Amino acid sequence: MSLKTLLLHPPSYDGFDGGAGSRYQARREIRSFWYPTWLAQPAALIPGSKLIDAPADGLSVEEVLERSRDYEFVVMHTSSPSFAADAEFAARLKERSPGLLIAMVGAKVAVEPEASLQGAPAVDFVAREEFDYTLLEVAQGRPFREVDGVSYRAADGGFVHNKPRATLENMDELPFVSEVYKRDLTIENYFIGYLKHPYISFYTGRGCRSKCTFCLWPQTVGGHRYRVRSPEHVIEEVRYIQKNFPQVKEIFFDDDTFTDFKPRAEEIARGLGKLGVTWSCNAKANVPYETLKVMRDNGLRLLLVGYESGNQDILFNIKKGLRLDIARRFSKDCRDLGITIHGTFILGLPGETRETIQETIRFAQEINPHTIQVSLAAPYPGTRLYREAIENGWLDLSQADRLVSDNGFQLIPLSYPHLDHKEIFESVATFYKRFYFRPSKIAELVGEMLRSPEMMKRRLREGLEFARFLRERHAAL
Repeated sequence: MSLKTLLLHPPSYDGFDGGAGSRYQARREIRSFWYPTWLAQPAALIPGSKLIDAPADGLSVEEVLERSRDYEFVVMHTSSPSFAADAEFAARLKERSPGLLIAMVGAKVAVEPEASLQGAPAVDFVAREEFDYTLLEVAQGRPFREVDGVSYRAADGGFVHNKPRATLENMDELPFVSEVYKRDLTIENYFIGYLKHPYISFYTGRGCRSKCTFCLWPQTVGGHRYRVRSPEHVIEEVRYIQKNFPQVKEIFFDDDTFTDFKPRAEEIARGLGKLGVTWSCNAKANVPYETLKVMRDNGLRLLLVGYESGNQDILFNIKKGLRLDIARRFSKDCRDLGITIHGTFILGLPGETRETIQETIRFAQEINPHTIQVSLAAPYPGTRLYREAIENGWLDLSQADRLVSDNGFQLIPLSYPHLDHKEIFESVATFYKRFYFRPSKIAELVGEMLRSPEMMKRRLREGLEFARFLRERHAAL
């Protein structure tokens, strides 16, 4: 018999998208939530388990405490920005149920297991690396000493770090996360501004071969080998979604770079084309025209593309492995094929200056993605960016955990001799205004709204949220 297990994304800031599927843990420009996929996967493995995503469901601390009352084992997903609040919530859980077994998972505890246990005395252990089977074994009652990938307190008050959990190779052995979505989540609560609503997202593989210095998950949990599910297994889960979620309008593949293995991406695309689904995915800005066309012809609607910067030296600095001329060609190919792009950019990366910020804004205007997201460079512990920031004095250790403001907006704790963190922070609003408040972009978005009453309603709501975001964000500095 397994322990009665609750997998929990705890309550947090209002609108805080920091769950087990979010790459940046912060409040967004418009209210949005990614699926808690990293928690749904072990939930699919552990018999009789339950998944609660408190922020997406709008649950208060008291409501979650009450719903947690009858469980024997609670697994909390945490992040660097939310850790202090999550540790406090764990203490309240333990206060109500002293015999409750509490674990934490996530990139934060994977790279700082001992510090995390010290900072969260109510937590019994943390699970490092890929934690799916780690949690299953604990739920099955195995003692900590026999479970790979855990760190816990010893009887003498010290800490024990068991050997690492072996990397999962056969991705097809994992059950579908969409079955947990069906059982435990309200999918209408999950909203991403550039995806059709309602949408469903899941992974077709783990790991990323790219070596971007800022990127959190490959450097902490997933690794740099792209381990994939078979095309047949992916298509089978899409069939399950079609049958069980008839309201879903789009499927998003959340792999860091779904298009890395081009023949596989094309094979999956052809299978999706036969099912008649609309789908989107992450992609690097180097996919050849031929592959783009195959995907477009088989239901691809949108690509989420991390351009990061419009300055080639910065791309070299962060090991992006991308040339701007290739990115320009890719963007044109997508435009010619009618593939929508949501482009993401980061300000404050190593090498950033006032001039490179302007260069990136001009580059974004030139390639003209349909929509954009502008983030601040976040030196998460465990990333090469974090180590470089410490070594070069760009990061004041006393401010290293100030990744979000008191109300959840992303902050930047990095400062350079020639560029202060406040100036980088304020340049995000400038970027958005110069990109969206152009006559051509306004005409493009208005045209989209006029063609669809549903889109009209949605864009008007998003516009109000975006204006409030800029106003409240400015006050957060």
